[in-house]
Amino acid sequence: MTDEAHSRYALSFTSGGLLAREGETVAAIYLATRDWQVTRDRVVGDNLLQARTTSSLVRVSRETVQRLAALGDDEIELLVEGSPTEQHHLMWAAACRRYALIGDFAEEVLRERFLLMRPTLDADDFDRFVTGKSLWHPELDGLMPSTRQKLRQTLFRMLREAGLRTDAGGIVAAVISERVVEALDRRKPSDLRFFPTTTPFTSSGNEVQR
Repeated sequence: MTDEAHSRYALSFTSGGLLAREGETVAAIYLATRDWQVTRDRVVGDNLLQARTTSSLVRVSRETVQRLAALGDDEIELLVEGSPTEQHHLMWAAACRRYALIGDFAEEVLRERFLLMRPTLDADDFDRFVTGKSLWHPELDGLMPSTRQKLRQTLFRMLREAGLRTDAGGIVAAVISERVVEALDRRKPSDLRFFPTTTPFTSSGNEVQR
């Protein structure tokens, strides 16, 4: 767990939301090149994300590449050929891997509340999570209120786009396809821990001990 390792949380995930559309586009280029730098150069050079400004294009391209790089090549192939729901679930898993803050929140708040049959997730839940984590992560103590709000808004937007939370704050059970379950469950511990689901972990990536 991140707090046990006393490593700093990366907090630079406010560029866009889940980036599922961008992820599909960038992933297709990567599969043709198998080189992330070449992929990013091509995406930026040809403005494949159709950004309005160069600065926005560079920022979103970098963010998308960093998240996709957290996936294995088999998962990236699945992302390109998968259904929209599969793509959203894979991009959510990628965000959880890339950003430990998101992953910890998904496991310790989103999934925990779902399993305890507390079917809502609101701003207070996020604020309590951040306050608790600040005991191990002093970088959270120094957040401006506006920055904390931006992080929360972006995270909740990602959850909505992934189909895991409604605009009204309700937690939506994840119905994950068999092949995405297999891909996520190969991780140790299983990355199914990032989802509100009762799907059992079948690999050696068992439930994380608390």
